[in-house]
Amino acid sequence: MPATEVTADALSASGRTSEKLSLPTLQSKMKCDPEGYETELNLIYSQFKSSVELFQQQAALNFTSVVSGGVGSDPTVAKDLGDRAMFLAHVTPFYPNQLLNYPKELVEFLRSSARVLPSSLRVTVTQALILLLNRKIVAIKETLALFMELQVLTDKPLKELAFSHIIHSIKRMNQKHKNETENRALQSILFSMLQEEDEKKAMRSLVTICDLHRRKVWFDDRTANAICRACFHPSSRIMIAALSFLLDYEKIEQDNDSDESSDEEEAIQQHHVVVSKEAIYKANNTGTTSSKKKKKAKLQRVIRSMKKKQRISSERNDNLNYYSPLNALTDAQGFAEKLFSRLQTCSERFEIKMMMVKVVARTVGLHRLILLNFYPFLQKYVQPHQRDVTNLLAAAVQACHDMVPPDAVEPLFKQIVNQFVHDKSRTESIAVGLNVVREICLRIPLLMTEDLLQDLVLYKKSHEKAVSSAARSLISLFREICPSLLIKKDRGRPTDPKAKPKAFGEVTVPSDVPGAELLLDDDVSNASDEDAESIDADISTQGGSESEEEDDDEEMGSEEDEVSDEEEEEEEVDGMSIDSRGSEKRKGQKRKFEDFDEELDGANQSLRALKRLAGARLESEAITEEPTTDGILSNEDFQRIKELKAKKDAKVALANHGILKKSSDPKSTVFKVPTSDQLSLKRVDGYSLEANIRKKMTKEERKALIKAGREDGEKYQSRAATKQKKTGGLSNQQKEHKKAMPLAAKRSKIERSRRQKKLKAKTAGKQFRGRKAWK
Repeated sequence: MPATEVTADALSASGRTSEKLSLPTLQSKMKCDPEGYETELNLIYSQFKSSVELFQQQAALNFTSVVSGGVGSDPTVAKDLGDRAMFLAHVTPFYPNQLLNYPKELVEFLRSSARVLPSSLRVTVTQALILLLNRKIVAIKETLALFMELQVLTDKPLKELAFSHIIHSIKRMNQKHKNETENRALQSILFSMLQEEDEKKAMRSLVTICDLHRRKVWFDDRTANAICRACFHPSSRIMIAALSFLLDYEKIEQDNDSDESSDEEEAIQQHHVVVSKEAIYKANNTGTTSSKKKKKAKLQRVIRSMKKKQRISSERNDNLNYYSPLNALTDAQGFAEKLFSRLQTCSERFEIKMMMVKVVARTVGLHRLILLNFYPFLQKYVQPHQRDVTNLLAAAVQACHDMVPPDAVEPLFKQIVNQFVHDKSRTESIAVGLNVVREICLRIPLLMTEDLLQDLVLYKKSHEKAVSSAARSLISLFREICPSLLIKKDRGRPTDPKAKPKAFGEVTVPSDVPGAELLLDDDVSNASDEDAESIDADISTQGGSESEEEDDDEEMGSEEDEVSDEEEEEEEVDGMSIDSRGSEKRKGQKRKFEDFDEELDGANQSLRALKRLAGARLESEAITEEPTTDGILSNEDFQRIKELKAKKDAKVALANHGILKKSSDPKSTVFKVPTSDQLSLKRVDGYSLEANIRKKMTKEERKALIKAGREDGEKYQSRAATKQKKTGGLSNQQKEHKKAMPLAAKRSKIERSRRQKKLKAKTAGKQFRGRKAWK
């Protein structure tokens, strides 16, 4: 008799009919009427308990598998037990008192007999327990260790089921608000498993922690430090997994179901490009059709490049948006030293050593640590023929910052120059060496000497584009940080000829908010515009008024002379010439004597207005010296500074692309040297140091390229055939042939052809035999 059916004998005590009821049917009826089916519930619950006891007894007798030598050898028995477990899990919310101990029994059954249960029964019982967890009958804290043990088993479906349940349960728990108490309890369980010597358990716990951190469910410093501590696990597999996560964290794509920012935050984070109306008008309305197309294309390129720069700067250089688990290290110096000591003594393969080198260099660069033994260690591997040498050099660049003594990096720096940059080296090696020298000098300029720089600068004359461009980039860098090391020919016009790199340990303390000068310049320009408008208003209002009192003749004459002298000179107000009455002065216009009264009053008014303008400018200069009385900027001021910076960058980009005229200010197009904080956050990739040189194609490659072009292109045809196939209308030459001729031209053509025919007919039958002799 199948156990999924309840027979009449079993229901005789309840006085029901003899019909057979399946478990799904009984389940639906029990949900509708829980009190009427308590007898059936007790019967099925007792059957479940007896089956569980039987499985546990056989597991206690050290059966290697219940399937091979016990009750589980019959697949129907395992299926019946699984069906009862799922049935009871569905009806548990309706019978909280009768099934009070059922969740604990199910957890204990899985914990004791999970390894010896058949695979199908193990999955079914796990699904029943997940159902209870989803209905919040069982807490995740009580079953987390059990689910982690289930992941260690060999069943792939069970692994995926347990892993996904843990992730979604913890994510759902923190969906509305962070539950710090529950999170700390769960983290303690996983972190303790991560430190165990059992490799399988530690690996599953590390994968779970990393996934939760990547989804930003556990995005705290405690989780980041636990992942970093996994680099010191005795198992090499755990160490490699932790190192890979730390190195590839910035490249991991967020899942679609991960927590994302709200629409308002996304709208704020969108990058805006401020382009002047003048540039847009010129691109759309000024010039010929072809020039408009070129201007529009340039404008689109400018906008794309500016958006790309804004996105890169926000991702890499902004402390708020940039994050790496290495940033959250509580003891960064201890972490770097411990990992470096393991690197020196480990016997792993070369790829693992390179991963450790990258993590150590990244930690030293992010936290600006001092690890003096790290640079001599890298010096041993700095050779052009070294395997993966570009990533090694990128790590060397990453580990350099302004807090490292130049004497510690100088042997490594000289080794790079001597091994890569010389005449017998290959083009790729020279270009890589120059790029590495530029990046290191950007961080530690004191390493460069005058003689060495002049030798490296000579590579600008190289015929190889990669080498010459690398040398020119080195020149442009030292034009900003130390022009005195360059010769006069290479120095150009630096913005600050006396600029010198800071001494070791020197720190510049900022005295104001960065970008505040833009805000002050904007205020001064607005004030001058308002003063100019007030001057125009004063002058215009007084133009129609007449003086009510007349002065004496002597006073009139003396003031008359002053007015005549002032009227001869045009008054410049904000680049606009105005006369004493506010109207534009026309050349050759004669003045009338009867208008002298009005002009006298206008002159006095304009002089007072000019004095007010001069006073306002003096006040604005005083403001520039002392920006604010209290030194506090509001949120509107910071927002205005952002807008002004965006406008300034837009003007520079438009000028560089030839859309606007370049500013006379040399600082507008200058190369900006990044700060030490920006350099510490910048991730140096080995590919960026390589020289992207286009190799010369062989004859076979050129032939293949030509054949491919012929296949893709149209078949060769003559120009006449191409013109005949033209679908856009007739050409001008064809239109000339079809154009109707005037009547006079037709008559002259007919007359000319008639004369030619007559002449031809006259000489058609005669044969010329020479000149006849005279008789």
